[in-house]
Amino acid sequence: MGIVFDIKRYAIHDGPGIRTSVHLKGCPLSCFWCHNPESQDFRPRILFRGGRCIGCGACVSVCPSGAVAPDGGIPADESARCTGCGACAKACPAAARELCGESLTVREVMAEIIKERLFYDQSGGGVTFTGGEPLSQSEFLMELLAECKRNEIHTVIDTCGFVGSKTLLDTLPYTDLYLYDIKHMDPQKHRKFTGVDNDVILSNLTALGDGGAAIHARMPFIPGVNTDEENLRAMARFLTGVKGVAQVNLLPYHSAAEDKHTRWGMEYKLKGSVFVPTESSLRKAARLLEGFGISVKIGG
Repeated sequence: MGIVFDIKRYAIHDGPGIRTSVHLKGCPLSCFWCHNPESQDFRPRILFRGGRCIGCGACVSVCPSGAVAPDGGIPADESARCTGCGACAKACPAAARELCGESLTVREVMAEIIKERLFYDQSGGGVTFTGGEPLSQSEFLMELLAECKRNEIHTVIDTCGFVGSKTLLDTLPYTDLYLYDIKHMDPQKHRKFTGVDNDVILSNLTALGDGGAAIHARMPFIPGVNTDEENLRAMARFLTGVKGVAQVNLLPYHSAAEDKHTRWGMEYKLKGSVFVPTESSLRKAARLLEGFGISVKIGG
């Protein structure tokens, strides 16, 4: 069993061709700009949209753990009791409750993946395992990867790289491409913005390259955080020494995640402090990296 919080079909930015993106819950990082903040917690969680609630009490009656109780006609949640079973979300006629994270078997996930195999074959696509951090559920991920290989489906892992090296390297025989995040080269700034330093991340990337992996390094391009020339040059110098890095993707920052943070009751730590990068700044960064002999793509 694994905890999956989304399965997206017809994804075109998570690797080559038309893909299915399987989002596994849980992440060891807490990036300020996280676009899927609901994925950080390893547990299934309920999102309650109070503005949609009609006060029917259906959620109260079906909750097996007593985590929902009436309070002035509006159900109130006691999150400490919630087991994440999702019964309240299924019972809600107004879609005021949404379950983020569902326990699924390998067979159940593979059934969804295989449905789209015709599109993979026609487009050179496949399945991308992302998150959260998919390697945080390593046993579940390994079984999914092995099943994909048995079914001749192209596989991609989208990872932050903050994982034990053996866990990462064990995926090599089953993974066709790694989308590998490089968020900042300065270890102190990396810790400030993500909650962890980057020693393990950088050493794991080198080990992947030495193991023969095909890699696309991906940098979230965030003005005021990591787009200065010093950081870009440091990244270029490092990546030129890593085998297997076919290209670098510069991923332009956008503030769409701010609303997600608000809905999930999480602080958006970049609010008002950074801005969407300009096309000229992206092109300038791309030229700098290309000067080191690195192939660069702007966007996914």
